[in-house]
Amino acid sequence: MKLEHIEAIAVEIPLKKNFGGSTYAVLKRCTVVTRLRTSDGLTSEVYNGDNREHGREILRLLTDELFPLIKGMSVFESERMWEKMFALSHTNRDRKTLLEAIACLDCAVYDLIGKALGKSVRELLGGYRDRLQIISIGGYYMEGKTLADIGREMELYRNAGMAGCKFKVGGLAPREDAKRVEAARKAAGDDFVLAVDANRGWNATDAIEFARLVEHLDIRWFEEPCHWYDDAAMMARVRQSTRIPVTAGQSEITSHAVRRLVDAGAVDFVNYDVSEGGGVTDWRRAAALCATAGVEMAHHEEAQIAQHLLSAVPHGTYAECFADPERDPIWQSMWVNRPQAKNGWIDVSRGPGFDIQLDPGLVQRYRVN
Repeated sequence: MKLEHIEAIAVEIPLKKNFGGSTYAVLKRCTVVTRLRTSDGLTSEVYNGDNREHGREILRLLTDELFPLIKGMSVFESERMWEKMFALSHTNRDRKTLLEAIACLDCAVYDLIGKALGKSVRELLGGYRDRLQIISIGGYYMEGKTLADIGREMELYRNAGMAGCKFKVGGLAPREDAKRVEAARKAAGDDFVLAVDANRGWNATDAIEFARLVEHLDIRWFEEPCHWYDDAAMMARVRQSTRIPVTAGQSEITSHAVRRLVDAGAVDFVNYDVSEGGGVTDWRRAAALCATAGVEMAHHEEAQIAQHLLSAVPHGTYAECFADPERDPIWQSMWVNRPQAKNGWIDVSRGPGFDIQLDPGLVQRYRVN
């Protein structure tokens, strides 16, 4: 069962408004669809990435540099494939984009392995549970948005079947953002999971001030509290200064960098993103590191992949999605067989591989290549 052909498609869907956090803007929903075909006629269907406006460069890497390295190899040689592709990182100047491209192929290979064996990726990786709690990312900064609007947003997520919300902070002064989080907690109720995500928006002093202001609100975790340039050391300071667990990892592109966070005593959760860090192969390494260190695994977005990874291991936590229909048209419409959230839970997809079925009409409509 050898790899024979690749089709890669970049998708860009314009959004009606800016869904930005403290340090970035989101005006389009961008992803890459990867279809690998084997000599036996099996075909993968996966998509990776949320913010890939550089999709054309990923396609070039996939078709011109990476797939030629692994063409003709057996789908069961995933470690050897990954090693051959990762070797390009030693000379490639844009390693982040390269790792994103590797992730597309690596996830497609795992999809094929599951289809070849008639098993879901969840089962291949350990099959620890078959259900996951699911939370929505939200709390975006928008002009004119009031505390009452935040309350209505939390109600929208609850009505959509979410267990909770990962709420954007870090774009205002600590006291102002604390007021926003307090409004979210008041509206959502005590049984709603509420995490906060600063997207590296603060220095350690401001992050500690904010954490102490919201500790009484039962915050599940404080994600990426500190600026990128010295985040591990600053997060360790934050973690030592608050009862709120600290989360990071989505900005890393290797399991080696995850080890750096763990060794620094900077994190209680790691949300390493399979689509940023080279795929399932390296995510498994990061998960093993965290298991031995007593660190729980979250995952940055990508519920279509993350549901299988997090449910496969004992220390997996919440799947993440965008429950606001305007934020993620792929989640809402293009992924046609996605699990339905109910009372805060999803049943992990049970079909072989990642069991992703995409609407071919929508893929064709929004493809950019």
